[in-house]
Amino acid sequence: MTEKTSFVEGLTKRHLIELDACTRCSECLKWCPVQEVTGNRGISPPEKIRMYRDLINNTEGLKARLFGPRKVNRELLEEFAKAVFECTTCGACGESCEVGIFSQRLWPFLRKKMVDMGLGPLGPQANLPKVIERTGNPYDKPAEERYRPWFPQEVKVAGRAEIGYYAGCTGAYESQAMVRGDVLALGAIGEPFTMLPPEEEVCCGFPLFITGQHDRLEDLTRRLVDAYRIKGVKLLISSCPCCVNIMARDWPLFYGQELPFKIRHITQFVADAIKDGKFHFKEGLKEKLIYHDPCYLSRGVGVTEEPRSVLKSIPGVELIEFDRSGLDSRCCGAGGAARKVFHDNAIAMGRLTIDEAVGKGADRLVLSCPACYSKVNEAMEGYDKQIRIVDIMELIAELISGD
Repeated sequence: MTEKTSFVEGLTKRHLIELDACTRCSECLKWCPVQEVTGNRGISPPEKIRMYRDLINNTEGLKARLFGPRKVNRELLEEFAKAVFECTTCGACGESCEVGIFSQRLWPFLRKKMVDMGLGPLGPQANLPKVIERTGNPYDKPAEERYRPWFPQEVKVAGRAEIGYYAGCTGAYESQAMVRGDVLALGAIGEPFTMLPPEEEVCCGFPLFITGQHDRLEDLTRRLVDAYRIKGVKLLISSCPCCVNIMARDWPLFYGQELPFKIRHITQFVADAIKDGKFHFKEGLKEKLIYHDPCYLSRGVGVTEEPRSVLKSIPGVELIEFDRSGLDSRCCGAGGAARKVFHDNAIAMGRLTIDEAVGKGADRLVLSCPACYSKVNEAMEGYDKQIRIVDIMELIAELISGD
């Protein structure tokens, strides 16, 4: 790093206040999923903040201004970069923070600083911009295969409609039972909805945002927003928490103005349809279900009650809860693109979720996130504890009737 390197530039006033606010009380260590599976205090939330605060003080603090900045130790900087990328960005540390640090937003911007300095992203994360530019998705899969393998032929999609549906990359390519359930539910409700052609429904930008690679975000956002605007969309629905999060929080920033449509998670839309009598169950289900709150749906955009309302409306269901649920839920291990680099951590976290679901006597573990769906299923492969895993909309699709 040169003497002109700034660890402050690009951060907001809130970020800087939060970095200064941490008291190192360590309350967050009780909630951090990475701490739970690694026990490594060197990558804990307060230690990351201490490390970054020291980088600022040593280069731009009072002593640095009076006597000149201290040379930054490259090895320590690389250590910090690894720590911030090993985080799942689940936000549990921020939810428990005694001084209100919004860590789910802080960590991605510290990652961006590392990318700007050439210290990130890590491993396959670095290929994301080129892959998304080439194929429109982070999985390097053909655009023409985005819908074809899973889309139910009996469901009709309107050319133009006030309701739009965005499947998202992980659902379309890795968690297809989930998005198939979405579309079947939308078809059962009966209100016209539209979708973009498969070559136009490109990545929402979240993988680039969360890995600190922001250069293409404005282009992706404008491309998608304008395409839905042209189709007359006033309400855009998605089932992926990460997609919903970036759409609601960041698309207006990258678009440069208020979006021409509202954003909702599909469970919000379905919960309303059930209340309005537009959505009916063909059969009940005499099972104990346990629902896992996705980090970017609960802590990210505050959607916790609607999925439970949908599940409770199924005749015969008994809904049980994890010890940590709602805003306090435990990360399943799939978040923050960390699963692409720190695979063992992700599997260990997924198995903690499985352990508790089995221990509580649930018949099924209900998920509501394509990344969770993919990784928790992977975590159960070859594991001694087994439970049926189902996405919430996959389950609903088994039970509904539009009559």
